[in-house]
Amino acid sequence: MRGVNGYRFMKFSFRHKLGASLLIVVWVLWGSIIVGDLLIPAHEPEVPAALKLVKTSPAPSTPAPSAPAGATGGQSGEGTVAALLASADAGDGKKVFKKCKACHTADKGGAHKVGPNLWDVVGRAKAGAQGYRFSGVLAGLGGAWTFADLDAFLAKPKAFAPGTKMTFAGVRKAADRAALIAYLRSLSDSPKPLP
Repeated sequence: MRGVNGYRFMKFSFRHKLGASLLIVVWVLWGSIIVGDLLIPAHEPEVPAALKLVKTSPAPSTPAPSAPAGATGGQSGEGTVAALLASADAGDGKKVFKKCKACHTADKGGAHKVGPNLWDVVGRAKAGAQGYRFSGVLAGLGGAWTFADLDAFLAKPKAFAPGTKMTFAGVRKAADRAALIAYLRSLSDSPKPLP
């Protein structure tokens, strides 16, 4: 009897160990998927060109007041980039930048990560970070990063540069974008003048 009971115990124990091992493997895989989704948010699915609707706005009855050069992009009803930058706090922008740290560095001479180093990005040529391989779409835009361009890109990267490698959905609040741009502006030996 003892041998039989001992055999049953060993057989029963092996089954439990096998089941527990499988359960642990499933939990680890599931947990890594959740952590991965938190670190790298899923990008919005691409809509085929044939399914995109053309949005048209009715012509305004009165002309809009002119804004300073480079300050018209990224308007969201909360004011122009220039107006928001005038009161933006770079300290608040540093807090907003925490969202960006998963993919970008901001130190002078810092290494590139998934995205390019952002030291001295304001006024730098688009796709101009040495040693970083940009998407063809962003490289084809040309010009330098103006305050308005940064605002539009940070609001919706995929709308500003369709096909960009940047999967981040964007910073929704205009005040947060202005603070972030003020912080990025401060990351320079000679910050560019505000518009």
